[in-house]
Amino acid sequence: MRAFLFPGQGSQSVGMGAALAEASRSARDVFDEVDEALGQGLFRLMREGPEEELRLTENAQPAIMVHSLAVFTALTRDGGVELARAAQFVAGHSLGEYSALCAAETFDLATTARLLKLRGQAMQAAVPVGVGAMAALLGADVELAQKIADAAAEGEVCTVANDNDPSQVVISGHKDAIDRAVAMAKDMGAKRAVLLPVSAPFHCQLMQPAADAMGEALGKTSLSAPAVPLYANVTAAPEIDPDVIRQLLVEQVTGMVRWRESIANMAAAGVEEFVELGGKVLGGMVKRIAPEVKMTSVVTIEDIEALAKEIA
Repeated sequence: MRAFLFPGQGSQSVGMGAALAEASRSARDVFDEVDEALGQGLFRLMREGPEEELRLTENAQPAIMVHSLAVFTALTRDGGVELARAAQFVAGHSLGEYSALCAAETFDLATTARLLKLRGQAMQAAVPVGVGAMAALLGADVELAQKIADAAAEGEVCTVANDNDPSQVVISGHKDAIDRAVAMAKDMGAKRAVLLPVSAPFHCQLMQPAADAMGEALGKTSLSAPAVPLYANVTAAPEIDPDVIRQLLVEQVTGMVRWRESIANMAAAGVEEFVELGGKVLGGMVKRIAPEVKMTSVVTIEDIEALAKEIA
């Protein structure tokens, strides 16, 4: 069994997709369609930068999605790979959940791009710059991370945002509380704590205004059942009901990304190979969660051709 995975924020870089667009007309069509849907030169920004502009949440989110979908489209359209035959599940890390749902035809490409543009804008607007922060706790599991967050909160928001793998958990909340958590993390048993270069505290209750905005937008959006089940971030379980998926996408804005459990549960369900489309950030996490599985990262046209040959 195989699952297709889609990366989240932090996997963006200037130059992403440029070589692929040169090599595949199908991929280039994906970039062009998203440019048209958003009414901005997103692909030019991806190719040329500046990096500070690409890193803005409202640009990074659709950029990462369109890069993953360009890889996926080159694999399916040029490589002749059909999702429902090639993979039993899809999953995406945070915004990657939208990429996964687009690949599984729950949303069309233009709708996905517009939703992620809105999601990025709403998440950035939810908390003034400097009020919130996020930090990665290394050498800490989710239980230890929550203990550190609870000890640091002192009446402010400080909670686990991403349970990434057995040795990497991200916390999110008010900046002062996150600073306190970083200061006390080593004494409480973590190997290291690192502040993350993000502009907003994602996946905590400070994001409630963004969740409300996404609830309104998704309420007006038609969703189809995915071609294969989605392992959802907030449940770490397979979902196919469009109404349930709509609600989970709203909950995901403030809820914890249960990535470790999602991968472990897919492996327990029989998945032996995970394929990351459009990035190389999830592979390390997957191998730390399920060392026995095969992990493949697909970014270049050579990667795509090799996977298409293997699946065929």
